[in-house]
Amino acid sequence: MEFQGKVALVTGAAQGIGAAVARMLAGRGAKVALLDRQADAVEAVAASLRVDGRRALGFGVDVTDAERVRQMIDVVEQELGPIDVLANVAAILRMGRILELSDADWDDTFSVNVRGVFNVSRAVANRMVQRRSGAIVTVASNAADVPRMKMAAYAASKAASAHFTRCLGLELAEYGIRCNVVSPGSTDTAMQRQLWTGPESEQAVIRGSLDDHRLGIPTGRMASPEDIAEAVCFLASDRARQITMHDLRVDGGATLGA
Repeated sequence: MEFQGKVALVTGAAQGIGAAVARMLAGRGAKVALLDRQADAVEAVAASLRVDGRRALGFGVDVTDAERVRQMIDVVEQELGPIDVLANVAAILRMGRILELSDADWDDTFSVNVRGVFNVSRAVANRMVQRRSGAIVTVASNAADVPRMKMAAYAASKAASAHFTRCLGLELAEYGIRCNVVSPGSTDTAMQRQLWTGPESEQAVIRGSLDDHRLGIPTGRMASPEDIAEAVCFLASDRARQITMHDLRVDGGATLGA
């Protein structure tokens, strides 16, 4: 129960990694606020956490809307208390070769994956600074450091959000606020499955693809959302109290630590 008495805000919490992070934080004692633009789905996840007296609120909010984000954070702190932990998980994936990528796909990707992280982090950090405590964890991707075919917008946006988070950690260190990054590899989520073409797709990801200049996964298994959630919770906890501006790779060795 290492998060007992703490309040956590998780974006992108309607499914996948975000939902896993919210469940794990709640299971370890936190009061949780779940944010996602899929209003019905995020409320369903929040409702599933409201057992045994746990507090969980779901908000249908688009992270690209800075004013709506600020309003939501006001409500969270009024209803649950001061936010101690922020997990930036919300993201979208638009595939396509660079020469064929549309302006809308590029802009939408950066709007959610970068501006969204900025909007939520800035709004929450302004509160944390006043209290001189807090932990922020951004879920990026191992694609931020290793080029990927047909993933330029996603990879570039994740590189931007990761480096933004490290810069934020440098600026907020004097206030006792730690900012870290978790960079997953292939993880069994809806986003991953949208890339699959058949029953052999999972094993194809694990084996890798020479044609796509992509290594396989040395551990021989794809990550579960809970694997990533464990890393997020560690960096958000007091066990990581001396860790900030760190990027924790959770990809089964798929990028050989690059």
